[in-house]
Amino acid sequence: MSDSCVVSGSRSRSRSMKRVFPVPRQHSLYQPPILNPFIYHIELSVTDKLKIALASVTLVPLRLLCIFFIVLVAWPCAFLGRMCCPVCVTQEPVPNWKRHVSRFVLKTLGRAFFFCVGFIQIKVKGKKATAAEAPILVVAPHSTFFDAVVNIVAEIPSIVSRAENADIPLFGCLLRCSQPVLVSRTETNSRKKTVEEITKRAQSKGKWPQLMIFPEGTCTNRTCLITFKSGAFIPGVPVQPVLIRYPNKMDTVTWTWQGHNAAMLMFLTLCQPYTNVEVEFLPVYVPSDEEKCDPLLFGNRVRSAMALALDVPITDHTFEDCRLMISAGELTLPMEAGLVEFTKISKKLNLKWDNVRAQLDSFSAIANKAKGGRIGIEEFAKHLKLPITPALQEVFSLFDRNGDGTIDFREYVIGLVVLCSPANTEETIQFAFKLFDLDEDGYITEEEFCSLLRSALGVHDLDVSRLFSDIDVNGSGKISYEVFREFALSHPEYAKLFTTYLELQRYKALQTKDDDNDDDLEAFKKAQSPTASEDSLSSSDKKAD
Repeated sequence: MSDSCVVSGSRSRSRSMKRVFPVPRQHSLYQPPILNPFIYHIELSVTDKLKIALASVTLVPLRLLCIFFIVLVAWPCAFLGRMCCPVCVTQEPVPNWKRHVSRFVLKTLGRAFFFCVGFIQIKVKGKKATAAEAPILVVAPHSTFFDAVVNIVAEIPSIVSRAENADIPLFGCLLRCSQPVLVSRTETNSRKKTVEEITKRAQSKGKWPQLMIFPEGTCTNRTCLITFKSGAFIPGVPVQPVLIRYPNKMDTVTWTWQGHNAAMLMFLTLCQPYTNVEVEFLPVYVPSDEEKCDPLLFGNRVRSAMALALDVPITDHTFEDCRLMISAGELTLPMEAGLVEFTKISKKLNLKWDNVRAQLDSFSAIANKAKGGRIGIEEFAKHLKLPITPALQEVFSLFDRNGDGTIDFREYVIGLVVLCSPANTEETIQFAFKLFDLDEDGYITEEEFCSLLRSALGVHDLDVSRLFSDIDVNGSGKISYEVFREFALSHPEYAKLFTTYLELQRYKALQTKDDDNDDDLEAFKKAQSPTASEDSLSSSDKKAD
């Protein structure tokens, strides 16, 4: 598929340019159907605001009073839970009678809490499998702290939680009663220990309680299912997918990276007369032998089945995208500028998070000069310290994958890796240096540098002194091959620009040659045509006469 590129002398005078070299786009690197699953804002009408104001002085105080009473009752329960379930609960499961007692207490307290918050009725579809049938419950989409309501419906399974949560007063004691898998972020081998613990429990054949895991690992706005982490699928045991829906006219529960904070969402939810929630247990998913050996494949197929039931698309966003969003905000870019579908980009382009984060700094230095966190043709030219020429327009259009006339961060990362790095070979650098080194003395002077660029770009008054100074880091007035090579390797955009210029020159030369051949062919055809023969014959006859 050929792209179109919007090029302009200024943003207000943009025009569409047909690409000289159409390049098919890899379908797998197209933009995702949901560009930003980490954003949600509540739009309140005047009527909504009046209802909230009324509820804040009537309904909310009553609910807070009920919640306070539940907390008072929970304190002695938490104390008993601490005695029944000590800190070290990962060695052996607690006896069944303790498990049943703690499960009853937690379920009662939890249901009372959610009732006071406004979850009057919890609609349940399907049937929960036993621990022997499905040792792991995978829950999605994960969109709010209210998703804990699934614990009550699922009979208080064990969960994976941060070790710090076990130290929170009251909550930590209640959490410990469910025998959670505690993850310590301070330990270097924490992930390995967590996976081993999940595997041990999942393969215990019902000895341990069921595990409930949110495989997305972070909250989204429920418009899609993002990448599932492999922890729940490494044991290779059957899992039961569990879906959560909040079918409400006003969504006051969605808690994302860009949106209202937890306190505001809690207040708005308390102001609602009631909040609907649906929990659906899908049939148990039994992995094939192939899926048992490939946790990523196992997770992707479970995700596809859940997305089909939810009727939502899937994307390759992950928690690392959230980290890039935060970094983009720190660089004064729009937060959504950092979204790249990290799982897909890292896998296909073999990039680590640190590499992408470093490229975000480079992108920010260019894009911050424009509005909207995107690079236009003018910013691209200024970054390269060159005028807008056909070769530069062609390179810009290669970066601009969707042809909207701008380059976003995702397109920038793909362009550098897919387009520029392959062009930045040792042979290309050597060939470019030889072209610039007109007198072949092993150095490029500023005069040689400017002369070739002016000739190549067709701009006779071109000032490239700033670009020459950037390359000539020693300030010696001449550039050696080592300095030239170091600059080229750290600025692969110039390599692609250089190779594109050569391709355009060859293309023009071939076009000119084809035109000349067409003229010769036309003359030959004309000479061989019947009318031409008749004219020649009559002319000869006249001469003979």
